[in-house]
Amino acid sequence: MLFATVSGDYNPVHLDETFAAGTQFGERIAHGMWTGSLISAALAMVMPGPGGIYGGQELKFLRPVKLGDTLTVELEVLEKNERRKKALIRTDVINQHGKAVVKGTAEVMPATEDVCVERAHLPNVIIEGM
Repeated sequence: MLFATVSGDYNPVHLDETFAAGTQFGERIAHGMWTGSLISAALAMVMPGPGGIYGGQELKFLRPVKLGDTLTVELEVLEKNERRKKALIRTDVINQHGKAVVKGTAEVMPATEDVCVERAHLPNVIIEGM
């Protein structure tokens, strides 16, 4: 619900159990771009880490992410361009069954110095009419 609110994507396949039951998935599924945002978080916080610049992303959604799934983001440096200070990183998301739900690549510019960040805390959000 929070992702729907911040993204504006209220597609009923994500939010309405009755509607989703009549789709090819038979149940609600997570927003594809929520899964993509996990890649963004991994790039921002793990590799290359804080201070890096996310230059682009290619994504292929292979399987639906179901509510309750456990996901792992796998990152692998495929290419480095020292002159342009950029890297191409494989960005795959794997579910608890070892199946890829998303495959892709990202272009990033790693930070030039170490950056340390603290996790922000969410404000209390009240959604009226929901």
